[in-house]
Amino acid sequence: MAKVDYVTEEGFQRLKAELDQLKNVERPAISRQIAEARDKGDLSENAEYDAAKEAQGLMELKISKLENIVAHARILDETKIDISKVQILNRVTIKNTKTGAKMEYLLVAESEANLKESKLSIGTPIAQALLGKKVGDSVTVTVPSGDVTFEIMEISR
Repeated sequence: MAKVDYVTEEGFQRLKAELDQLKNVERPAISRQIAEARDKGDLSENAEYDAAKEAQGLMELKISKLENIVAHARILDETKIDISKVQILNRVTIKNTKTGAKMEYLLVAESEANLKESKLSIGTPIAQALLGKKVGDSVTVTVPSGDVTFEIMEISR
């Protein structure tokens, strides 16, 4: 059974737009580059041809992965998300019990993760430790610098 990717409507539309861009704009552009490089003669010593073929392979892999994600995506209705305990699409405010530093993250699918926007992938160690916990609970997470304990301050949408 294929892995289900839970995404927001916004995230799903972004994935579809990226897939469309790759298939309809970038794929033809790389095909043209390959044709131009092929026209230059001997392929055995043609660095442009080799680079274009490699770029094509990487792009086809990315297209394949995106098609798989889109095919198995389940769009979540953010208005129906339970906030009594931590789960995907919850906004969670946590406090580092040692330093007192507060952080707020939105737990999202891996395909939507972006730390600059405080969107934390559900697959990260911190998110995994938070899942199923309630306000007031403490969790200890093993990070590269050692164990860190967080207290859940707030859960919202």
